[in-house]
Amino acid sequence: MKQEIELLASYWTLAGEAEPHSDREYSAFEFRDRVEAAARAGFKGFGIWHADLYHTLESRSLEEMKQILDDNGMKHIELEFLRDWFRDGEEKKQSDLEKKKLFEAARVLNAHHLKVGDFERKITPMPRLIESFAALCADAAEQGITIGFEVMPFAMIDTLKDSLTMIEGAGARNGGIILDLWHIAKMRVSYEELSRIPATSLVSVELNDGTFEAPWNLHEDTINHRRFCGEGEFDVKGFINAVQKAGYTGPFGIEVLSQELRQKSLEEIVTRAFQTTIAQFRS
Repeated sequence: MKQEIELLASYWTLAGEAEPHSDREYSAFEFRDRVEAAARAGFKGFGIWHADLYHTLESRSLEEMKQILDDNGMKHIELEFLRDWFRDGEEKKQSDLEKKKLFEAARVLNAHHLKVGDFERKITPMPRLIESFAALCADAAEQGITIGFEVMPFAMIDTLKDSLTMIEGAGARNGGIILDLWHIAKMRVSYEELSRIPATSLVSVELNDGTFEAPWNLHEDTINHRRFCGEGEFDVKGFINAVQKAGYTGPFGIEVLSQELRQKSLEEIVTRAFQTTIAQFRS
């Protein structure tokens, strides 16, 4: 039986002028407007970044947000991003405060998963990572929340092998990895390797496109120069085939962070995002 494809509008794709890793990470597009635009385009899922969540909660309750999502048929909700859950001291203290708020939102919004990871290569011994991920997943399991660790080249572990070692070592049924084509391409992970990942370890998958080499550094490339599917050099269809071969049957997110995209209207962004992504599933 052919898999029914459902797409999730990841937060940064529809964030408009919001700037990653700045004090203005919340979207200028109103929450309801984004959700309704995503629904009109055909999306069945919606992503929410922590800074945008808190900004939205200044004028709406979690229950109101849930009603808007439900009214627009959003079945798959992604929450992000929790960092420093594997650290000590003040970093861990602040992470725990963030975790409490994100867990409450995940519970009320019935989130498909909460995305976690690291952007700053805070190198940590594997035994500690396994222990910390297991503890995080245990806390999440008490509230019915799934945890997804995003594999990235600038995380505290920067290979697929080590990411799977952490996941498998933790042994949590509600924990796994998130595969973003951008990061997989930049890390030069083979699709053959992806196809061998246990399906139980795959929480979510994100699509996009880009170039393998760029005149700027990886950070600049990542936050300002991603492209929609089919508009770059990546083998998007090959990536999709690999994760489906591995047994992935969940929604596919579309995550494009682009300086050019931030100047476009919401309607243009969401329409282009959906059409270019769904085209990758057609023969």
